[in-house]
Order: sequence, then C-alpha cells, then structure tokens
Amino acid sequence: MRALCWHGKGDIRCDSVDDPTIEDDGDIIIKVTSCAICGSDLHLMDGYMPTMESGDVLGHETMGEVIEVGRSVKKFQVGDRVVVPFNMACGQCYFCKKQLFSLCDRSNRNAEMARKVMGHSPSGLFGYSHMLGGYAGGQAEYLRVPFADVGPIKVPDGLPDDQVLFLSDIFPTGYMAAENAQIEPGDTVAIWGCGPVGQFAIQSAWMLGAGRVIAIDTVPERLEMARSHGKAETLDFKDVNVYDALMEMTGGRGPDSCIDCVGTEADAGASADSMLDKAKAALMLGTDGPHVLREMIFSCRKGGTLSIPGVYVGMVDHLPFGPAMNKALTFKMGQTHTHRYLEPLLQKVVEGEIDPSFVITHHATLEEGPDMYKAFRDKTDGCVKVVMRP
Repeated sequence: MRALCWHGKGDIRCDSVDDPTIEDDGDIIIKVTSCAICGSDLHLMDGYMPTMESGDVLGHETMGEVIEVGRSVKKFQVGDRVVVPFNMACGQCYFCKKQLFSLCDRSNRNAEMARKVMGHSPSGLFGYSHMLGGYAGGQAEYLRVPFADVGPIKVPDGLPDDQVLFLSDIFPTGYMAAENAQIEPGDTVAIWGCGPVGQFAIQSAWMLGAGRVIAIDTVPERLEMARSHGKAETLDFKDVNVYDALMEMTGGRGPDSCIDCVGTEADAGASADSMLDKAKAALMLGTDGPHVLREMIFSCRKGGTLSIPGVYVGMVDHLPFGPAMNKALTFKMGQTHTHRYLEPLLQKVVEGEIDPSFVITHHATLEEGPDMYKAFRDKTDGCVKVVMRP
C-alpha cells in the first residue's frame, strides 16, 4: 500500500509499504477513505519527538471502511464506516474505567520506554513514535486498529467524511481544552493559536458559555477564520504586545481562562524568549519552547485557569512558576480522552450544531502529502487544514 513515512527531520515521503494484517483477535482493518495532517505531526517532521525511526508510517486523524474483523470483535462488521480516535484504550484498566482514556495502562506496547522518560506511560498513539507504541499511522491506504470494540465510532449514513473525520482528534481536543478551561457563563477566554485545534477551541468555548473569546495568532487566514467563523475578537501578536492588549481589553483584570493551542513550537519571531528557546533546541541545550505558557501565566487573571492542549515533549526552561503560584492559577492539561467525547460530539454534528468541515482549506492525495506537510508547516497558500483521500 501507499503511505506517508518519516525518514528524518524534514523528510516525509510517500512510500510503498506492507499492508497491515490482523495481529490480535480484537483488531479491525480499515480501508482509509480520509485522513488529515495534524499540527502535532509537525513536531515529528521538525524532529522534536524522540524515538522515531526511518520508515515509520505517520498519521493519527483517520477514518474509513471496515474490510476485515478480528474474531473477538463484536461492535463492527465488514462495510461499516468508522472514525478512529488518535489514541488507543483497552477499556478495562484503572484509567479507562475512570474515562481517562489517554492514560490507558495497556495500550502502549513500549510502556517501559515511556516510563523512563515520563515516570509513567500514557496510552499508545497511532503514528507517533516508538515511545508511544510504535504503531503504524493512518496516513495510508489501510490501517490496523487495535482495541476495536473500545475505540472507533460508527458513522451514520448520510454524513460525509469531511463532517466527521475530525472526531478522530481536533474536535474533541478543542472541546476538552475548553472544558478544562473551567469556563463559567459570561467568562472571557483567551486562546493562543488559531490553527485547527484553536478553531475548535473557539467553537467549544462558545458552546460552554463563554461571553467573550479573544484569539491570538499572526497568520492572516487563521485570524480571519477565527473572526468570520469563530466570531472571536483577534490579536496579531506581531502587531501588539499581547499582555498589554489583553489588559486593556479586560480593564486590567486579565482573561478568566487562557488556552494554549500552540504547544512546543511557538513562533521563533514572536519574542526574544521564543528565539532563545529555538536556539537552545537547535544546539541540543533544550527541548520545548514554552513562550505561550509564559505569556499565559502573566496574562491570566488571578485565580484563573490555564488549559494546555498544545503538545509538549520534554523540559521547559524559565517557566514563571512563582507568578503562577502567587496568582493562584489552575493548570489543566493532557492528551485528549478522545473516546469520552465521540458520542456527544457526533450528536452535535448530526443535529447541525456544528459542521466541522469549516476548517478544511486543502484536499489532496497521499502522493501530494509531502508537499502538503511543507505548506502546512510554512503556513503558505492559505493552508489551515489538509485532508487527504487515499
């Protein structure tokens, strides 16, 4: 089959690889009908995620048609259309029973590798390094899906792929980010990053009762999408001092909640501290670039909440922990417990409360995937979200 594979920093290729097969009775195999490039895939492309190996198949936003079913699978049959959550969960361990699915104890087959780095292992992820299971990803013609009775969700007839594909990751991620922000009716919510996750965090903040949403970015197309579709007020961080602007907009109090939809790769031109973070990473003297975290800590109102769906992979330098403690800030973060949100968010799509396809700017083939990775990373050609149809 054809698949997008990682071959080193900045080197994504469309290769011919072996088709997946059933490895466990709980597996299904799907023929991929749509898959997408996620912002966190760029951390792989840019070499920030350790334990990648040349030839690894990428991708964790995937849906398709079931073509083969393991002997113990009860939930699906050949011909079903399914969306696959980006993380895996066994459904039986301590964390799954608490609906903390991204912390599943049994789905990362390389858990010991992750434990040495993090203290404990999170769940396995599709196409996201050997430390997180070494599972082949879904930017491919076919995908093996373990724990099938726990993970995927069946798609009702009549809903096109573009409306439901993002249940795999970015819609639940944006929604959990807004949920973690502990929004109370009428609150002011500031969101850093107007990429795909940021766009869904904007939508979700309104759903959860925000009275005001302020979106921060510098890419014109993303800011326009946040304004026109998200009905958010916007700030271009290259035109204003974000802290000063937020203080002026909130009468000096600061936003009630701040959401980091950027993660480790904050724009190196945003500020002196972000340029230093990039330099340290280039010299192997540091890993993550926490510019947005620093800015949120200073900007958030006293007693407010910081929600962090943006991906970080290692250590952060010069985090203003003293200000965070003295301002009594709450931090809520983590990989998305995707399985928890599949049914309720699918229902919002079915009922017409949201059409997630608004975020798509580009459709492509797998063969065009390497170029689309570059366009997405470099924010050229108005690229906000890429969907590929193998």
